[in-house]
Amino acid sequence: MDEKTIRIITTGGTFDKLYDAVKGELIFSESQLPRILNQSRVTLPIHLDNLLAVDSLVMTEEQRETIVHNAMLSHEKMVIIIHGTDTMVKTAQLLESSLPQDDPHVFVFTGAMIPYALENSDAVFNLGCAISAVQMLPGGVYITMGGRIYDADHVRKNKDKGIFEDVR
Repeated sequence: MDEKTIRIITTGGTFDKLYDAVKGELIFSESQLPRILNQSRVTLPIHLDNLLAVDSLVMTEEQRETIVHNAMLSHEKMVIIIHGTDTMVKTAQLLESSLPQDDPHVFVFTGAMIPYALENSDAVFNLGCAISAVQMLPGGVYITMGGRIYDADHVRKNKDKGIFEDVR
């Protein structure tokens, strides 16, 4: 198992959306991760896996299972999953329930409330937190948003406040 490289799996979500001025809507075009990593001067070895580009509100159970399957097959110990925030917890909990006992992987889900391509986005900050967290945490499944780290089974998105919160 590669313990030095971080795998980043992109699945879509607000993080990677771009504004299409012609259609007047947010769309998926290409992942923003290469640009963000370059801008952030990340020097760690990163393996990018552009798995999906889908809004998590319309994500199918089959797509969710594809994410889980792909993550579990990772040769890298440290795995970050960029995911839409609306159903991120659901996918994280599916991954957690699918892992064999004593799995050494560290899985960290993150996303953004505002697309990277728009002003005041939280995407870069959340990705930075995820990169730090995945290197420091013990094996398991986590979510990091807004500078906090949550266990996958003790978190929810509070849609009224636009934040993630612990549910213990």
